[in-house]
Amino acid sequence: MTDRAVVFDAIWKKFRLGEHHDSLRDLVPSLARRLLKPQNSTDLGEHQFWVLENVSFEVNRGDALGIIGPNGAGKSTTLKLLTKILRPTRGRCEVHGRVGALIEVAAGFHPDLTGRENINLQGAIMGMKRADIERRFADIVDFAEVGSFIDTQVKRYSTGMNARLGFSIAAHLDPDVLIIDEVLSVGDMAFQQRCVDRMRAFRQQGVTTVFVSHNLQAVSQLCSHALYLNHSMQAIGSVNTVIQKYLASLGSARASSDASSPLKVIAAVLTDEHGNPPASVSPGARLQLRVTYLRSSEISGVTLGFILYRSTDLLVVYNGNVTDDAVHLPAQNGTHMIDFTFRPHVTRGQYHIECHVFHNSSQRFLSRFAPAATFSVEETQTYDGIADIELEARPVGAPASAMAPGWKPP
Repeated sequence: MTDRAVVFDAIWKKFRLGEHHDSLRDLVPSLARRLLKPQNSTDLGEHQFWVLENVSFEVNRGDALGIIGPNGAGKSTTLKLLTKILRPTRGRCEVHGRVGALIEVAAGFHPDLTGRENINLQGAIMGMKRADIERRFADIVDFAEVGSFIDTQVKRYSTGMNARLGFSIAAHLDPDVLIIDEVLSVGDMAFQQRCVDRMRAFRQQGVTTVFVSHNLQAVSQLCSHALYLNHSMQAIGSVNTVIQKYLASLGSARASSDASSPLKVIAAVLTDEHGNPPASVSPGARLQLRVTYLRSSEISGVTLGFILYRSTDLLVVYNGNVTDDAVHLPAQNGTHMIDFTFRPHVTRGQYHIECHVFHNSSQRFLSRFAPAATFSVEETQTYDGIADIELEARPVGAPASAMAPGWKPP
């Protein structure tokens, strides 16, 4: 048996813009034109475009591939090809084993059937015996939290209920390969965390996973490697390397330096208190960012600093600056290094840093460098928010030993 659970080999997929047929009178001539003038699969016809261009990857058994990229990049199309909802224009895709998939809210659900009936239907489609489905039925319903509505038609379900039931079915019917789209984002925070925990357990159990998400922290936590997709393959490899490539593309409009700039950022290295690159840290951990500057001519009155962004939505978390005088930046030409130390008292998430040199008198950036570094903050207490305010609680008059940390609502 091959170790490759998923094969995506030189896939091309094209779509047509704006084609629709309102009547048989419109449809028959369209079909006749296609039969009389068949197009080569390598050609683009009128109003056609490539959504995927020569994309290839493999996922071995037990590995987890995260697919990231901007909206419209072809991520969901890739999953639909893997689940046979779509066929490639060119190339070959294979998935070996039983597939549990959630690629659209209620995808595969029959709207007029109840939740109970859809569970049985999905199990049968996945090739499971009725007895095996019944044995897992209670766990599916409990995880999805739809017990009161299990005998209601799913067309009456909310978007969140559909997503919870869809993921629960995919996750409880013993998949060999789990294919999950961004649809998890419609659930509440507590449900999302349960999904992440379940997917982490799957990876430990050797279940192969292909995961599309804009949540870069979830990708970094759950995946063994990643693919940055934007119609074609932009990067594939280790998760941290691919995320850095993706963030660099998002920040390319900001990250720039004029070749004639008298002072610019040329490198940056982030380390933890032990001098190691921090893939993930706890809130408040001590970090050091060593920034290398290149001075090529005389200039003064500049501000050196960095901006901390939450990577998922590019929210500015912190903007820290110092002047060249304050840090005694040497006046001679050449490379100079400055260490910025800080403690990220922020909640769980994926973050990245942009470094800059700002000329005070002209009010313009001489250099911007992004992403200078990336890191993930991991903690389990926070329900929502940005800052870690170190919440604690205890009964009035109780000893300090009764102090309880903040907790995440169930």
